[in-house]
Amino acid sequence: MLRKPNYSLLDVRRPNSEIIILLILGVSAFTHLWNPIGFPEIFYDEGVYMHRTMNVINGVGPQDGKFYDHPFFGQIFLGSILYAIGYPDSLNPSSDSVESLYEIPRILMGILAVLDTFLIYKITQKQFQTKTAFAASFLFAVMPITWITRRVLLDSILLPFVLLSVLLAIYSKDSKHRSWLILFSGVSLGLAILTKVPAFTMIPVVVYLVYSQHKNKRLVVLLMVPILLLPMIWPAYSVIYDQFDYWKRDVLWQTQRQNTGIHNTALSFAAIDPVLFGLGVTGLFYAGIKRNWFLLSWAIPFVVFLSLIGYTQYFHWMILLPVFCIGASALILDLGKNLNYKSKHLIPIFVMVVILSFGSVNTILLLGLNVTSNQFEAASFASDVALQNDSVILAGPQFSWIYNDVLQQNNFQDYSLILLKPTPSDFILIADPHFHLDSYRGEILSQLYNTTSTIKTFSSASYDVYTYPYSSLGYNYDAGTIEIKTAKNLSD
Repeated sequence: MLRKPNYSLLDVRRPNSEIIILLILGVSAFTHLWNPIGFPEIFYDEGVYMHRTMNVINGVGPQDGKFYDHPFFGQIFLGSILYAIGYPDSLNPSSDSVESLYEIPRILMGILAVLDTFLIYKITQKQFQTKTAFAASFLFAVMPITWITRRVLLDSILLPFVLLSVLLAIYSKDSKHRSWLILFSGVSLGLAILTKVPAFTMIPVVVYLVYSQHKNKRLVVLLMVPILLLPMIWPAYSVIYDQFDYWKRDVLWQTQRQNTGIHNTALSFAAIDPVLFGLGVTGLFYAGIKRNWFLLSWAIPFVVFLSLIGYTQYFHWMILLPVFCIGASALILDLGKNLNYKSKHLIPIFVMVVILSFGSVNTILLLGLNVTSNQFEAASFASDVALQNDSVILAGPQFSWIYNDVLQQNNFQDYSLILLKPTPSDFILIADPHFHLDSYRGEILSQLYNTTSTIKTFSSASYDVYTYPYSSLGYNYDAGTIEIKTAKNLSD
């Protein structure tokens, strides 16, 4: 009599393992694609990158004038995809369709996050086991902190390139085409660095993987060639256009910006998602005890870099979310391993179910919110008033790219340019929370606010940001009260 195979729970040989990963990807699609323009708020930096993306779509070029704050592969990548689907003309854009102009790029960010989920699964499966891979990818799919991937940011764009680089390096171990896989791993990481320079902190982990698996220095050199050459396109571009001095100036400026400290951004991470933060940190300590150099070479260089650079924000942790999920999963699935009773294998399963349930409930509570309606209403209202009165709009980049690059209204790209240009005789000021944060940059910004009259105010719903999970809304400050103000020239 044939005995049935004794499959352990979530074993890779289990016939329904493919169904489980499809289920996880389905959950990830839900959490990263549901309500893409309702939550989170439209962030200041999203407008900066959308303006640069529109420059690519409109044939202006990838570089934003003489401002070299970040490399330009991010806008090339995003602009190429959006151009291929006919964006924005296919939307028949108008002042009443502001929401759809953000919806498409944010859907693309959601698709990238689903891809991230799959790549995390494959990386973990190869480095650990399938059970750990299921747990790690599920954590990434449902834990509250992963809402930061929904924004149109360079960090969201570079993450799948980083993960693909790691995965290709891992797969080179048993492949007949190891040289090609290693080369493409280097290309992928090189493109990530060409998107945003801090991705260079991932070099140690891919070098570790390649060398530890092959013990071949030539393959390490092959890996490093595209990693070093591709990012050099950025300074080379500045040399070609005789702007290398601007490149040096802005690169130094980025490193010397006010240091908010890694502890502040760590506290932000902990406020948004205390469970994953605590488990992730503990998992990395556990990796240190176990001498898991894969996880340590991924996490430590970035943490050191984040500690040394001048300006940090909570979403800069995005590149470490996968390693937090993997480290936490490895820790949890080792729980009870050394206990001596029959049901010890149920302990990690129970703990994981509790954590995933907690994450899912809190994530759904956040994603069901609409914190952007006042932003879109304010943007549409200001556009209509400006057209009726032939006025210039002074707004942050989260709105101004729509006016300038899509609706073809001639406006300042950023209200801060008023510090460098004459004040227009007739203007509409969109005074949102970010405007008030920037008022320190010059006295004229305060004058603009104090000497103008409010014609309409748009408010958002209020929540107790000291109550979890609404603590995340403390990092959605751009969606606060927005005033539409107008006045004649300040000298009148």
